[in-house]
Amino acid sequence: MPGFFFPHNNMTELNGKDDCKFAEDKIHKKKQKAFGADLKNYLKSMVPHIESGIKTSNSRKLMLSAEEVIQWSQSLEKLLASQSGQGVFREFLKSEFSEENIEFWLACEDYKKTKSDHLHGKAERIYEEFVQSDAIKQINIDYQMREATAKRARDPTHTSFDEAQKTVYILMERDSYPRFLKSKAYLNLLNQLQTNTSK
Repeated sequence: MPGFFFPHNNMTELNGKDDCKFAEDKIHKKKQKAFGADLKNYLKSMVPHIESGIKTSNSRKLMLSAEEVIQWSQSLEKLLASQSGQGVFREFLKSEFSEENIEFWLACEDYKKTKSDHLHGKAERIYEEFVQSDAIKQINIDYQMREATAKRARDPTHTSFDEAQKTVYILMERDSYPRFLKSKAYLNLLNQLQTNTSK
């Protein structure tokens, strides 16, 4: 932009910075609003299950109860063992811009159940999406682990991503999970379910 090199255009530069900051604030507020709306819709869809239960695609009833939501606070393992828990936790991680962690963890869980003849394709996809240094949803692992995981992914076995998955799990357990348990999203959901149960 040639305008930045001329002294008489300094005001343009300053206004540009202010506009940029204003635009960033606006985007951040929009993202917060969108997260709130997404979570509200997700929770609205979950809460009626207490009274009625809904049929999922595989025809089993998916119920969300206060007891189940209380169990989520016992360990990250119990939270991730619940499909509803995964959904609520994922929405929370989206609000913190770290949903790649749960997405990678779930991709690894799925990968372990993959038939041997499909391992190569899935390993490549997981590596490209989460592990490689310019991955769109890059997970937070150190250089050595990234290199070791890349090596294992080239000659894939069912345990190729185990070390990286364990690291990401520990990261969620120590970092995001405690914040999730203190979050309005979790506490409001629990409160709503307990209120409905005691009616």
